Amino acid sequence: MKKRFVILTLIIFILLSGLFISMHFYAPQYQVYALETSNVIMAILSLSSYLMVQKSLSNNPQAFVRGVSGASFLKLMVCMVSILVYVLLNRSHIHKPSVFIMFGIYAVYTIMETILLSKLVRE
Repeated sequence: MKKRFVILTLIIFILLSGLFISMHFYAPQYQVYALETSNVIMAILSLSSYLMVQKSLSNNPQAFVRGVSGASFLKLMVCMVSILVYVLLNRSHIHKPSVFIMFGIYAVYTIMETILLSKLVRE
């Protein structure tokens, strides 16, 4: 399961990176570097949260639920702080669709992680 999770995370990372690189040419108004930074941060957090949940996986189902909740909360807080830093640094020219795409990146990684972790518990 660990190889599968890492491979799917890397596939999502590569697909999103390809999308952002193409956006750089076809939609230059988007903040591509901020989107790619957000993609890198979420991929790293997704892999680290998987390891955190893997450690909490035991005979106690409450420990697993705490691990998944903690990992999702950690990713959400890092996402919000990253967006806050982006907004504070680019106060004069914020591109709002880029901010919404950053939250979309969070949603993509969280949905993928939740689906794969629920399959892990069933096994």
